Amino acid sequence: MSTDAVPTSADAALPRGGTLATSEPSSDRGEPVLSARGLVKTFGRVVGLDGVDLDLYPGEVFAVIGDNGAGKSTLIKCLSGALEPDSGEIRLDGKVVHFKRPQDARDSGIETVYQQLAVIPALDIASNLYLAREERRPGPLGSVLRMLDKKGMRVRAGESVRGLGIQTIQNMAQPVETLSGGQRQAVAVSRAAAFGGKVVILDEPTAALGVREGNQVLEMIRQLRDKGLGIILISHNMPHVWEVADRIHIQRLGGRAGVITPSSHTMTDGVAIMTGAMKLEQ
Repeated sequence: MSTDAVPTSADAALPRGGTLATSEPSSDRGEPVLSARGLVKTFGRVVGLDGVDLDLYPGEVFAVIGDNGAGKSTLIKCLSGALEPDSGEIRLDGKVVHFKRPQDARDSGIETVYQQLAVIPALDIASNLYLAREERRPGPLGSVLRMLDKKGMRVRAGESVRGLGIQTIQNMAQPVETLSGGQRQAVAVSRAAAFGGKVVILDEPTAALGVREGNQVLEMIRQLRDKGLGIILISHNMPHVWEVADRIHIQRLGGRAGVITPSSHTMTDGVAIMTGAMKLEQ
């Protein structure tokens, strides 16, 4: 199994392709907010994960890339509680956790925004932000009559959206079905930011978006990082990954092929490692 690696100065003399000699520099990032060791997940004879390790630090954008079938989705589902690994260990703030369902991960401070946005078009923006977390009105109206605090949720939803620097959404009572693709993505990311106390996982957040809307999502990712959250970004868009990621985890054939940085390796290197044309030495 490969380890996190950044090339030494001698690597600059190596030709593109082949093997890169690498070594892990000392780190002063402190303790990871989320870590995994030896994650294994199989589906019959199909190996989804083959002993994968991962470390995510607070205030970091940690990208996960890989070809189709490399195990990216399986890895994220194990970290977010959608799947239980067959073996291995997941730690959150240094403590071993066992997620049996997505709600367990959410209760622990891990929010996931999937590529198929979990928004309800017919509901307004505030209702989508507080979906399954609706707040009741104070006093007997809420405790006895169980009336929802719609006004309060709209106010707080607006604060969450504005906190991410989103200017294209103003009316929290606006139905989501009237929003553009980028605005819907903004609603989903705002919900994750509002309730993801420690980690936010973003699955292909810029897929099917135009250049302008894609850039807006990247800016939201930077805002989340600046708030001190740990961000896991799964993406096939290499320019976006190299633009916002602090470190890049490369999945290949169910295992971890290595961890690189945008400053240590080019996009061409990343693709070569993904396909097996280039390997990172242990």
